Amino acid sequence: MKIVIFGLTISSSWGNGHATLWRGLCKHLTRLGHSVVFYERDVPYYAGARDFNELPGGRLRLFSHWEETRSLARDDVRDADVAIVTSYCPDAIAATDLIMSEGRAIPVFYDLDTPITLARLLAGESVPYIGPRGLRDFALVLSFTGGPRVTQEFRDRLGAADIHPLYGHVDSDIHRPVPPQPHYRADLSYLGTYSQDRQRGLEALFVEPARARQDLRFLIGGAQYPDDFPWSSNIYFVRHLPPSEHAPFFASSRLTLNVTRKAMAEMGWCPSGRLFEAAACGVPLLSDDWPGIEAFFTPGREILIARDAQDTLAALAMSNAELQAIARCAYERTMDQHTSDRRARELVLLLEQAESSGAHQQQSEEA
Repeated sequence: MKIVIFGLTISSSWGNGHATLWRGLCKHLTRLGHSVVFYERDVPYYAGARDFNELPGGRLRLFSHWEETRSLARDDVRDADVAIVTSYCPDAIAATDLIMSEGRAIPVFYDLDTPITLARLLAGESVPYIGPRGLRDFALVLSFTGGPRVTQEFRDRLGAADIHPLYGHVDSDIHRPVPPQPHYRADLSYLGTYSQDRQRGLEALFVEPARARQDLRFLIGGAQYPDDFPWSSNIYFVRHLPPSEHAPFFASSRLTLNVTRKAMAEMGWCPSGRLFEAAACGVPLLSDDWPGIEAFFTPGREILIARDAQDTLAALAMSNAELQAIARCAYERTMDQHTSDRRARELVLLLEQAESSGAHQQQSEEA
């Protein structure tokens, strides 16, 4: 298949979770024999932190304004089998209109920010990447978040007909066990872009334990942290890590923490790609709790759950042998179920089903 994607970004991992996911997915789609064209608006904040300049086996099309690329995009869509529009794509509505007007490629919408989308809808706010017809014109709607509520809300509020989860994943070529590095050494690490709605959880599960255990080293990696963040003398900081540095970052941690954005935690069935990345690097996982987490990792066996600072402190008090046993189980589960190759195959199967359903519908209409 030729797959054309209109997305937020694949060229820069700065301040967003989309890029790393798309890199792994596109790489493995091309390995399966499919061709991928990715359209991305070339905005200054991503251009200034670009860490991916070409799409191996595919094409990365950067453009400044939609009008300048409309003709080229039309040619690609006319020649495509599948056209995907994603959440937070700056030109999502224009791209949707183009795909629907051509009527050639299977139209797919992939919401990588499902809880945020639904939170805006429930608040009566507009969603800038979804047009006035909602999702009713898409043959397939993919959601980064699963669970029964997503299907109901997307169907009732946005008119989506065929809805499936396509969860996060890890590119095991990049995220894998590597030797630890002294400058990333930590008893507890946290990797993530700053987000105000994660701050309360981060303070409870990371900052407060750091203050209680001044003898231990705590490390945060990420972008956009404010000057008034509640640092302490034993919390160290690495400003924005490109994906190539994620493996040594995680591999140098005795334990790593995942904190989920509020809207995602409330929705449930929302595994961050960081969970799978860390597990693939062989580091023990500590996470906040949310509905459906057991569908991805078994608490107590493959992951530790923290609901308050005392849970974090208890995890830090575990022996190395206990923590490494948890890390091994999480690694095996991830390699079996949560790799980019596995997700690419899931996506291809869903696209083939959508294509078959569309062909059947067309034959019925012609009859």
